[in-house]
Amino acid sequence: MDIARSELILGGQKSGKSRRAEQLARAWLGRSPGHAALLIATAQAHDEEMRARIVRHQRERAERVPGLALLEEPRDLAAALAQHGAPGTLVVVDCLTLWLTHWLMPVAPQEYEPNRPPALAWQAQAAHFFEALAQCPGPVVLVGNEIGLGVIPLGREVRAFVDALGVLNQQAAAACRRVTLMAAGLPLTLKDEALL
Repeated sequence: MDIARSELILGGQKSGKSRRAEQLARAWLGRSPGHAALLIATAQAHDEEMRARIVRHQRERAERVPGLALLEEPRDLAAALAQHGAPGTLVVVDCLTLWLTHWLMPVAPQEYEPNRPPALAWQAQAAHFFEALAQCPGPVVLVGNEIGLGVIPLGREVRAFVDALGVLNQQAAAACRRVTLMAAGLPLTLKDEALL
């Protein structure tokens, strides 16, 4: 499996996005004993169903890709990428959609980072992330949802979120060398500029 310098994987729910990212990580790890792979997970468990889902995903992922390390970081992806990116390390960010959700639609804003100064505005945070992506010395795989293909949502806040996600996906697509759209577990390459 070819590994791009950077790849954005988009698709709907259960389209195979995360599985493709895992396949890329497994292929990367198989290339050299000196290679490492890290998943930066943005999900947070705010209820029992989500806790169970996260535990299940962690267990299944460990079975499919035993060497894939895990870092949970729901908000500061720029710092996580800057800190953990390395020439021999493939970083998977799963997922951009939840990252945006934590910034624009937080469940409980007072619970976030209580020992840190107030967070940067979303636009500044996104700019920092794309700078970190451009400077990352190793390959990066971004996973995100494509939710703009369905019915136009009701409600100002939801429409604003869908618009913001569309902009984020466009920015990520412009920043990545490869863009893959997943549907029914099948990859469709939308962009492929260069391989490692």
